[in-house]
Amino acid sequence: MKNTGILIVDIQGDFTGLKHGSLAVEGTDADYLRIVTQTARDLKAHGFKLFATQDWHPAEHISFFTNTPGKKPFDTSVFNGRTQVLWPPHCIQHTTNADLLIDPSLFTAIVQKGMHPKYDSYSGFRDDGGRPTGLDDILNAHDISHLVIFGLATDFCVKATALDAVANGYDVSVIKSLCKGVAEESTRAAWDEMKQKGVRFIAGSDVNAVINAVKTDYSPNSA
Repeated sequence: MKNTGILIVDIQGDFTGLKHGSLAVEGTDADYLRIVTQTARDLKAHGFKLFATQDWHPAEHISFFTNTPGKKPFDTSVFNGRTQVLWPPHCIQHTTNADLLIDPSLFTAIVQKGMHPKYDSYSGFRDDGGRPTGLDDILNAHDISHLVIFGLATDFCVKATALDAVANGYDVSVIKSLCKGVAEESTRAAWDEMKQKGVRFIAGSDVNAVINAVKTDYSPNSA
């Protein structure tokens, strides 16, 4: 299992109901945070390397509806030929609700994304302008070839990160029960798209489910 890394996506206050976040995803209460935190601790205790992504936007970020006059939350606009969803301001750098809700000391590395004011970054690997976040280099430096992913939100950052991971040559599994989506229809479509691209799903959420999935699906990496 030495080549397997755990990638936890955007477990931050602004995406949780627990912290009354501006983009709170349904089902992200105290119980959810307790489970994801315990899973992270258990995986770390079993020798897995943990990595995290963190939305880290400047206040003037293009994705905030407040920065486009006349727009409302969840409207869209076109910038440089790209359609951009306009979100409520969220995960603004150095604000409390941008903080990770899982102890940062558990992570081998934390990769911040969405820092360029003119480009969103759903994927942990690159922003919408194609600029790399450095995650791929970090994972390569730690000899990671199989990623186990979970976090928020299924139909945006989890999906984009998983698909880019596959495109970058990683074997990818997602722990379904530890992901929460923004909307039912787009979440269902996200699961379908990930499956079509070769992402495998782990049904359980405890450390044994992860270990068994790694051994079963990727035995060359489990030595």
